[in-house]
Amino acid sequence: MKAMVFCAGYGSRLGDLTRETPKPMLDLCGRPMLEWILAHLRTQGFDEVVVNLHFKPEIIRGHFGDGSRLGMRLRYTEEPQLLGTAGGVRNAASLLRGDEPFLVQYGDVVTDQDFGALMHFHRERSALVTLLVHQRAKSNSIVMIAEDGRVTSFLERPDEVSRRAADSPWVNSGICVCAPEVLNLLPEGVADLPRDVFPKLVASGRLFAMPLSGFRCAVDSPERLALVRSALAEKRCNITGR
Repeated sequence: MKAMVFCAGYGSRLGDLTRETPKPMLDLCGRPMLEWILAHLRTQGFDEVVVNLHFKPEIIRGHFGDGSRLGMRLRYTEEPQLLGTAGGVRNAASLLRGDEPFLVQYGDVVTDQDFGALMHFHRERSALVTLLVHQRAKSNSIVMIAEDGRVTSFLERPDEVSRRAADSPWVNSGICVCAPEVLNLLPEGVADLPRDVFPKLVASGRLFAMPLSGFRCAVDSPERLALVRSALAEKRCNITGR
C-alpha cells in the first residue's frame, strides 16, 4: 500500500529547535520523529511512501535514503516553492496513482492508530476521502459528522460566530485516506486539503470521518514535543517495528 508524509514545512512554531533541523528530524527517544512515523506505517502494511521536501531536504534524504533500511520503498518530491498539502499531493500524483486507496499523514503527527481499521472503514463506505478525527477544543478545524460517519460540514479556521454555531467536538487529525480518483479533483498550484478540498467534498456525500482510537499528538510546540517523548518512553504510544 502507498502513503504520503508531508515533510516540506519549516516548523517555525518550534523556534530554535527547527532553525537548522527539519521538524520531522527532531529527536524522539534517540530516533528522528519521521522514523517513528515510517516505522508505524510499515507495521500497518504501507511499503511505498512518498515524502515531500523543501527545507533542508538533504538532511532527510541523507538519513533515510531509499527506505530499504526500514523495509520500505521511499520516494521523494521536492518543492522549490511550498505547495500546501493539496498541492503537495498533486505534485506527487504520478507516484501515488494506482488501484488502491492511499494514506496521507502530516509529518509532525505521531500516532499508533490502527490504520487497517481506517482503511476498512474507507473501503466499506466507498468514500472519496476518510478523515481520522479526534476531539480537541479550539482546533483549526471543526468536523460535523452524521451517525453513519458521513461528514455533513467541514469548517477550516472558522470565525467565532461559526465556531459557536457548530455543534461538534470533532476536529481534523492530519491523517486521511484518499481514493485514487481524488488525485483528479485537486486544484493546481498552491492549495491545502482542509481549506480548498475537504469543504467542497461534503456535497458529494463521500467525505467520511472515523474517530481516533489510539494515541495521537501533533508536535507543534516544545510542550507537545516533550509530551510525545514521554508517551513513547512510557509506551503510552505503542509504535513497534522500529
